[in-house]
Amino acid sequence: MECSDRQIKYIYGKVVTGKVPNSYKRKIRMERKNAWEKYPEGEKREKVYQFAEGYRKFISACKTERECVTVLEAKAKEAGFVSLEKVIEEKKELKAGDRVYVNNMGKGLAMFVIGKKPMEQGMNILGAHIDSPRMDLKQDPLYEDTDFAMLDTHYYGGIKKYQWVTLPLALHGVIAKKDGTLVQVNVGDKPGDPVFGVSDLLPHLSGEQMEKSAAKVIEGENLDLIIGSIPMASEKKDEKEAVKEKVKANIMNILTREYGIEEEDFLSAEIEVVPAGEARDYGFDRSLIMGYGHDDRVCAYPSFMAMLQMEEPEATSVCLLVDKEEIGSVGASGMQSRFFENTVAELMDALGDYSELKLRRALKNSRVLSSDVSAAFDPNFPSVMTKRNAAYCGRGLVFNKYTGSRGKSGSNDANAEYVGSLRAIMDKNEVSFQTAELGKVDQGGGGTIAYILANYGMNVIDSGVAVLNMHAPWEIISKVDLYEALQGYVAFLTEMK
Repeated sequence: MECSDRQIKYIYGKVVTGKVPNSYKRKIRMERKNAWEKYPEGEKREKVYQFAEGYRKFISACKTERECVTVLEAKAKEAGFVSLEKVIEEKKELKAGDRVYVNNMGKGLAMFVIGKKPMEQGMNILGAHIDSPRMDLKQDPLYEDTDFAMLDTHYYGGIKKYQWVTLPLALHGVIAKKDGTLVQVNVGDKPGDPVFGVSDLLPHLSGEQMEKSAAKVIEGENLDLIIGSIPMASEKKDEKEAVKEKVKANIMNILTREYGIEEEDFLSAEIEVVPAGEARDYGFDRSLIMGYGHDDRVCAYPSFMAMLQMEEPEATSVCLLVDKEEIGSVGASGMQSRFFENTVAELMDALGDYSELKLRRALKNSRVLSSDVSAAFDPNFPSVMTKRNAAYCGRGLVFNKYTGSRGKSGSNDANAEYVGSLRAIMDKNEVSFQTAELGKVDQGGGGTIAYILANYGMNVIDSGVAVLNMHAPWEIISKVDLYEALQGYVAFLTEMK
C-alpha cells in the first residue's frame, strides 16, 4: 500500500508535519508497516480473530494430510463443488461458474472454479502442501524391551530429532485390512485419551550425550515410542507354552479389542506420530497461534477459503493441495506426479475444448502462487538472517522471489514482470505484503513445489506466511499474517491476468 501523508509520522528520527516530500516516501517505502495497524480494536480486528479461530480449530483437528482432505472435501461439497469423477461418469458438460474438485488418493485435493475465459489462456493457481514433518510407524513396529511395549518409528521430513523427545504424542492414521476395510486411528487428542512419548536421558547420566553435536544427541533409531508396560495375565501352566513377550501381547489384546486388528495388519498401515494437544493462542494479546503443522496448512487453509469466494472468475481459479512436499514432492500424491496435468486434461475434455496442444497452452499460460511458508525473523537468533530481506511476523503476506540454497541452487526465480504485476494487485487491494529470502546467502536454504510447476513454463512465485520454530513440533504464526494471506489470495484469483 502506498505511504500517505497521514501514515508517515517519523522520518530519520524526525517528526514530519504537513506535506511529506515524495523523496522521503520513496526512501521509507521498503520498510513495511505492522499489519495490525490496519485493524484497530473493534469490528475490523474481530474479523481477523474470527478467521484465525476457524483456522486454529482446523489445524487442531487435522494433523495428517488424510484428515485435511476429509474435512476440506466435506466443506467443498457444502459449497457446491462436484466431484470430477461424477462429472465424467455422468458425461456432464462443464461451463463457466461450475465448481469441481478431485480427491487424489485421500492425500491431496484439487479444486476448480471454471472461468469465463477458455482454459487455454491459463489458470490462476494457489498451490500448497498439507503434509508436515513428523514420525511414521515402521511396517513392523511393535516390540517389547525390558517390560515396555514399544513402537519403532521412521521420521518424515526435516526435523531436529532432539525436539521430539519428552513430549506428549498422539497417533493418527489408517490401517488397511486384507478384507478391504479401512480402520481409522486417532488416539491422544480426544479428552481422556492416553498419550505416548519418546524418553530421554536424565541430566545426571547424560555427560557423554551432551558432548555430541545437536544432530547426534538423539539418533533416528532412538525415536521409539513407549506405549505400555502391563504384562498379559498368563493362562498357560506350562512354561514352554507361556507367552514370553507379555507386555506386547497385552497391547495387542487392547488393539484387537478396540480396532479389530491383528499384528500383521501393521504391514498395510499408515500411522503418523504427531504432537498431542490442540493449537493455542500465543501471547497476552492473543496475536499469535502456536500449533503443529503450520507448515504448510497455514497457507493451505486460506488458499481453500479464498476459493470458496470465487463465483464466476475471468480465468479459471484453482486450489491445489498436495502431499509429500516435505520429502521432495515425490510419489503419486506429490507434485511431481502427473495428477494435476491429467486432471486439467479431463476438465478441458468436459468443457468440450480438449486437445494436447490446448492442454500444453493452458499449463504454460497459467499463473501460480506457490503458497508456502517463510522463515520468520527470530530476535533470539538474528545472526542467520539479514534484516532488510527477512520475513517478519505481523507484516503481512510474504513473497519469496527465489528459494533454493547457496547461489539459488534448486530454486524457482520469479520473473521481474510477474513480481511487478503482483505488487500492483496487492497495492490496489490494500494487502499488506513483504518480500524475503530464506536466511543469509551461505547459511542454508530450502525449496517448495514452485520449481515443479515452473517446469510447465508457468509464472510462479512463493507466497505465504512467516513461521517461527519452523519444522518444530510446535510452530508459531501471526493471526494478522494469516488474514492478509486470505486477502492476498482472493485478490490474486480475482485480478491476475
